Amino acid sequence: MVEQLSAAERAGLASALPGWQLVEGRDAITRAFRFKDFSEAWGFMARVALLAEAQDHHPEWFNVWNRVEITLATHDAGGLSARDVRLAQAIDGLLAR
Repeated sequence: MVEQLSAAERAGLASALPGWQLVEGRDAITRAFRFKDFSEAWGFMARVALLAEAQDHHPEWFNVWNRVEITLATHDAGGLSARDVRLAQAIDGLLAR
């Protein structure tokens, strides 16, 4: 079973994942992304899907035109785990390209 983040790991989330926020009332993190148009947003989602599939860890997401909102939590752990941190960092890495 996947373990939830420790208190120390949670304390470091803000510095490890700038731009990501805790979801109010839920043990999850979220981030909103904006792109120039739908095509760019869709391309980003396709790249995230490939990362998620490779990590066998799939996001919850929402897309309208140029906006993509991603929420990460590990259902097997009942909340945030290192899997969420790794996927969030990989998603952020897509933006650095």
